[in-house]
Amino acid sequence: MGDVLAGIQATWEFTSDSVHIRFERGHRTPKLFSALRERRIPHEALASVALSPGKRGTVVLHARPRPGADPLMAAAAGQLKEECDPYRLVLPADREDAAVYYRDALRAVLPADAARPAVRYVVAAPGSPIAFKAHDGRASFDGRYVDFRWSRTGASSTKWKAGDQSFAVGELSGVEWRTPESLDGYLRLLRRVPEPSPPAGAAKDPAAVVFGVRSGSVHESLPFAAAVLESVQRSGPAPALALNTARRDPADIAERIRHLGELRDAGLVTDEEFTSKKTELLAEL
Repeated sequence: MGDVLAGIQATWEFTSDSVHIRFERGHRTPKLFSALRERRIPHEALASVALSPGKRGTVVLHARPRPGADPLMAAAAGQLKEECDPYRLVLPADREDAAVYYRDALRAVLPADAARPAVRYVVAAPGSPIAFKAHDGRASFDGRYVDFRWSRTGASSTKWKAGDQSFAVGELSGVEWRTPESLDGYLRLLRRVPEPSPPAGAAKDPAAVVFGVRSGSVHESLPFAAAVLESVQRSGPAPALALNTARRDPADIAERIRHLGELRDAGLVTDEEFTSKKTELLAEL
């Protein structure tokens, strides 16, 4: 191996021990790809490789990572849209023969234990320092500390009373990322020693920042979460956790509905969007 397969929005280079993915930059390229720029995926990080028909005369070469091998995908916890999956290479249909060749070549070098979760992250997360703006504050990470600086206009009174926060990587066990594309997204830091009475809902939790319209977008907040996860794993023997947020706290849902109402009143969310999202949130109770 060592050849290059150029697709739509990305190019895969096949080396003796990895797949080097370089993402194109442009207005049609998902912002997450532009933010990642390039990634090296060791063969030991892969669980399977498949080829399937795509949309409008394309085929898709899809390499699926092993659970626990990539902090970005661990943080995403299945919430990425298909078109934002960095492990998918979309090709014109006339490149199908080449795609079949590389699919078979990758399958031949999959690790013997590919069906099992990886014991550690082997795909690198974006490097620090890294930062993004959330609805209720600004989050920054320098590789050792995660800092939350609250916004005067967006932060809850609970967070203002608690003051700006700084968390050492060593005191964390992982992260909980809820995609901002759901209109009720947030990033919560999980502590190795949980609080005795944790606040109900991310909007009142000083260990969490809440996303909103034009704040905390996927291409900013997800790489941030991945970088924290990777550093947490390096800092101690306990496994870094990325929680699946499918089950919701009733108080958290009530707080998110209140927040959505504020966005509607400010003209940032339509009545239809508010009603649709409220119904979706209530269905999670």
